Amino acid sequence: MERPRGNVLRRRRKPTRRDERLIRVVLIRHGKPDVARSPRIGHKRFQTYIEEYERAGLHPESPPPAWLVELARQARRIHASDRPRAQESARALAPHAELSTSSLFMEAQLKSPRLPLVKMKPPAWAVLARLAWHAGHHGGIEDYRDARERAEKAVDMLADVAQEDGIAVLVAHGYFNAIVGRTLRKQGWRRHEGSHRAKFWNAVVYERALAS
Repeated sequence: MERPRGNVLRRRRKPTRRDERLIRVVLIRHGKPDVARSPRIGHKRFQTYIEEYERAGLHPESPPPAWLVELARQARRIHASDRPRAQESARALAPHAELSTSSLFMEAQLKSPRLPLVKMKPPAWAVLARLAWHAGHHGGIEDYRDARERAEKAVDMLADVAQEDGIAVLVAHGYFNAIVGRTLRKQGWRRHEGSHRAKFWNAVVYERALAS
């Protein structure tokens, strides 16, 4: 959801029945972390970079876009990963809301592949590490099944909040949000707006009819 097309707050599909109400789950990637850019690095330095990234808060020059602030204003509470960049993003996005943080929403973990002669920029290392992770090279971190189980628990929690409040907002991480999104679709939620992208402040809105 790079830019809202029209009024994202009011663009809802017409209910199939006159008395049907729609509820929403909004998945938001955190803003830009306050971590220094890195040149081409080796696998050991990339592991250090991952650790620095995990400790980093929100970059002071990465405020949430106004349309996203307006969307989040509907929520009386907001959920976030317990990582600093996600917590600070959630506070910047919705200072009015009650903030609940949990490691349940942390990013699907990465570990540097051991390639001693290779030097790449961190984004390229991240892609390679994610491919290795899917191929089964975990190195002591959680595997895809573990991350998927976390996503299922996250969906149960967010669905309960949306059922009660009409909207549930999660500020977390790009790849984990995508896993949560797939889980939502499997459980009957429709993607209403946006798409999962590796972009800071990216947002995807899912909706379904309110359960009676």
